[in-house]
Amino acid sequence: MKQIVAAAILDSLENPTRLLTARRTAPPTVAGMWEFPGGKIEPGESCQEAVHREITEELGVSLELGSEIFGPLEPGWQLNDSAAMRVWFAEISSGTPAPLEDHDQLLWVDLDLASLEALPWIPADLPIVRAVLSEAQAGATR
Repeated sequence: MKQIVAAAILDSLENPTRLLTARRTAPPTVAGMWEFPGGKIEPGESCQEAVHREITEELGVSLELGSEIFGPLEPGWQLNDSAAMRVWFAEISSGTPAPLEDHDQLLWVDLDLASLEALPWIPADLPIVRAVLSEAQAGATR
């Protein structure tokens, strides 16, 4: 199974109120849908190193990673038959996010179910969205 990594970027790891979401530009099956930014691990990288690299490439920012949002499987959250994704809470430590690669728009969304579910998420990300909200409200972001 291909290992994917992503960041649930919050406005604050200490007192989160908003989540940064990214709108995909490709492939056509998910273009226009929202997701957690991230991507594939490269050979020799740890999952955390891949998160830092991917977010720098995609959004042009550096992150402070918080706790992992554990999925139901050992490799994280099932995306499809051949890929699973591990996700970490994060906060921007430097830079201003911009859609540099794979996305055409970024949006800060309030951390409440109605606001989050109002977006057309990639279907595989919806269970992660609910876990992010639950863990953020419980104060489990560090």
